Amino acid sequence: MQRWRGLEDIPEDWGRSVVTIGSYDGVHRGHQLIIRHAVDRARELGVPSVVVTFDPHPSEVVRPGSHPPLLAPHHRRAELMADLGVDAVLILPFTTEFSKLSPADFVVKVLVDKLHARAVVEGPNFRFGHKAAGNVDFLAEQGKVYDYEVEVVDLYVTGEAGGGEPFSSTLTRRLVAEGDVAGAAEILGRPHRVEGVVVRGAQRGRELGFPTANVETLPHTAIPADGVYAGWLHAQGEVMPAAISVGTNPQFDGTERTVEAYAIDRVSLDLYGLHVAVDFLAFVRGQAKFESLEALLEQMAEDVKRCRELVAAAE
Repeated sequence: MQRWRGLEDIPEDWGRSVVTIGSYDGVHRGHQLIIRHAVDRARELGVPSVVVTFDPHPSEVVRPGSHPPLLAPHHRRAELMADLGVDAVLILPFTTEFSKLSPADFVVKVLVDKLHARAVVEGPNFRFGHKAAGNVDFLAEQGKVYDYEVEVVDLYVTGEAGGGEPFSSTLTRRLVAEGDVAGAAEILGRPHRVEGVVVRGAQRGRELGFPTANVETLPHTAIPADGVYAGWLHAQGEVMPAAISVGTNPQFDGTERTVEAYAIDRVSLDLYGLHVAVDFLAFVRGQAKFESLEALLEQMAEDVKRCRELVAAAE
């Protein structure tokens, strides 16, 4: 799959294509419906499929300080899109100047002049251009002028997550923030993932017999509520069952919020400086402060046992 950052990265000889546009944070099951439809339509027409997305999130430029927690960084979204069969991903730097493009100018500069759209696939509530003034009806009107089709796909999937609310990135972020990682996984179609580099912490876990990878997460990452979770640690191409702790470590009067993963029964791992990923399977318990170190150790042993069981059942 080709990855472009900015319109100037698009090959000059790029032909016609089927395009879909959106933030697509998380590439959840609703997003997947749209993207798969674009891929299928592109194959029917014998042209490549392109996903257009933005960095940073448009809300950060339009309303500084409002950047939402991200369910997946751009490289992860690209991997997920590649798995769906997408041929190219275009990440457009979302600047103040870019935000002022009218819907008509967006159509010409992006869809017509650069991507030579043959078809554009979107959800029913898609908005674009300055002050989000463009919608799918305007897109379709422009398509009659510039010779592209517009196909609207209903992305509203529902399930048990969120009490039956339509699946969305907003709902997923809320569930993650509440610690409902099982609900988030239903929407995403996979466990919620947090990534980052392993850094040196206080090393108390090692002293207590449960050495953890202290993950310095990427900016704006959607981190689950404080507590203990079962899941997996991905490192050096290996996937390991893990007990994951999120929080400030109140037992030792900590103040900095961290994500730490103990690879179950793997006490000699050296992961410092490596980029790792942590997948959240299930919430085990909330963060707590114990009366004694002995009580903490007893609970940690019980947590690890429970995490081992949950991961084994999932696998």
